[in-house]
Amino acid sequence: MKTLDTILRNDKAHWVGDGFPVRSLFSYHGDTAVISPFLLFDYAGPWNFEPVKGHPRGVGEHPHKGFETVTIVYDGEVSHRDSTGGGGTIGAGEVQWMTAGSGVLHEEFHSPGYSKAGGPFRMVQLWVNLPAQDKLTPAKYQAITRDMIDEVTFEGGRARIIAGEFDATKGPASTFTPINLWDVRLDAGADVTLPLPEGHTTMIAVLSGHVTIDGRGVGEAEIARLSSDGEGAGIKADGDAMLLVMTGEPIDEPVFGHGPFVMNTEAEIREAIAEFTSGKFGALAPA
Repeated sequence: MKTLDTILRNDKAHWVGDGFPVRSLFSYHGDTAVISPFLLFDYAGPWNFEPVKGHPRGVGEHPHKGFETVTIVYDGEVSHRDSTGGGGTIGAGEVQWMTAGSGVLHEEFHSPGYSKAGGPFRMVQLWVNLPAQDKLTPAKYQAITRDMIDEVTFEGGRARIIAGEFDATKGPASTFTPINLWDVRLDAGADVTLPLPEGHTTMIAVLSGHVTIDGRGVGEAEIARLSSDGEGAGIKADGDAMLLVMTGEPIDEPVFGHGPFVMNTEAEIREAIAEFTSGKFGALAPA
């Protein structure tokens, strides 16, 4: 059985653009080996936005290279456009999985409909590293809608399988390295053991509610980072709880990150900046 190594939290929020009030619960600025293959976890919300009549709130055109961004919406709607021509709008329970790879430009805004109506907003953005051999893969975009995500029910809760596998149910996301990403809901009082693989980096983000793992309490906007040794983890729900379970096979390579670029060396970062400034990441089509 896996044990709880540490609890990650960050009470300091910041805004990404004007649409995403974010707490970064971990990032590549720390010990990258213990979070590999993951790089960053931004928890946006919960927030309540007032209706807006002008341009939707969000963050405008910006670049990425060398990794993937995974955006999961729980409340509200997010619209995405990128320089590959990919894009669309996702709502509650849906996912945008963008492979930045060799370089991409994209923008993320609240959808026009949500902007006009306002209301509750909650989302997560997870950055997933790419191994060196795949960092120059062509950029691409996966839109994962609610009807594509199968759900597994078990005593005390249920899990929607975004990536990887749970009890022979596979997620729709295409990944470069072995990753599990599960949207888990636990009923109050549930005492469950999740089937987490041996050797994987394992983190459980509590997005609402409170749970007990390995005898320690983990509350909203906190992440339990578990040991890679052992299989499975016991979780007790102290009330209804919403979790995001992340496991991944570590990528045993150097990580060198600078802003929106994550490569293996400083020289590769300098190359990424030069490519971006010279226009090699393409362009967004006129809105």
